[in-house]
Amino acid sequence: MMKIQNQVSIFLLLLSFGLCCMGCEKNGKERSPNKAGLSGNSVKEKLKNIDNFNKDTKTIHVLVALCDNKYQGIVPVPEKIGNGQDPDQNLYWGAGYGVRTYFKKSKDWKFLKSEKKDSIRMERLVFQHVTQKNYYLVADAYDGRYIENCTKDFFYSSSGQMKDVLRINNTWIGIYGNSSLVSYIGHDGLMDFQLSESFKNTDEKKRDCIILACYSKKFFSPLLKETKANPLVWTSHLMAPEAYILHDALAGYINNESAEQIRSRAALAYSKYQKCSEKAARNLLITGW
Repeated sequence: MMKIQNQVSIFLLLLSFGLCCMGCEKNGKERSPNKAGLSGNSVKEKLKNIDNFNKDTKTIHVLVALCDNKYQGIVPVPEKIGNGQDPDQNLYWGAGYGVRTYFKKSKDWKFLKSEKKDSIRMERLVFQHVTQKNYYLVADAYDGRYIENCTKDFFYSSSGQMKDVLRINNTWIGIYGNSSLVSYIGHDGLMDFQLSESFKNTDEKKRDCIILACYSKKFFSPLLKETKANPLVWTSHLMAPEAYILHDALAGYINNESAEQIRSRAALAYSKYQKCSEKAARNLLITGW
């Protein structure tokens, strides 16, 4: 009975990601209105620019837009995992291959703490690498309604316009634009809305980034070029933005591997879990411009 239940659960997860991808494909051909009712033309908010952190540390900051049936332009997934206001059950956070669940189970990362942030960032997790202890991973779960905020924060961070610090015990680490790598995970909201803000690089630093969303190279490229960020892994087509892709790519990143090696790790993980050919995974997960 337990085996049958597990098989059913796996099937539902795969079905859910299939539906998400169908939604991405639909929006990739025709833009839909911004369902969250958030204006991309709003006046730019004052961004923090704090950079007094321990420069011996390196941070990977992951921004996750929770899957949301109501406020995102996707074909609805099962209600339990498609509630963008419930991180505990969400497809991209608390579900089996969500960021929170997957990284908490990882032997490579030590979970340090979780904290509630605000009405937009519903939860923040902090991890430290088990062997390379100067590496920290900070992951923020954004309420799915505020996918536009999450997307803008990704670009502001990639460009160095938005910088902040975080205290871990007696150590101050850099987050957002103070990170060495910034990652976006979730639905490709740029299929649904346009951003009018400027994301030009402000400090001449070239940050690495990983963007796990459908057609991320196509839709993120125009704005990412302004930031001067280096796309280590992003996508050419429909995809399931599951946490094992990021996890395995980061293993190569922390080992100072080349961009191609990092991309290969991501593709091999995708091939394994999605049960697709390695060739297909490599065509999907690409690196560089």
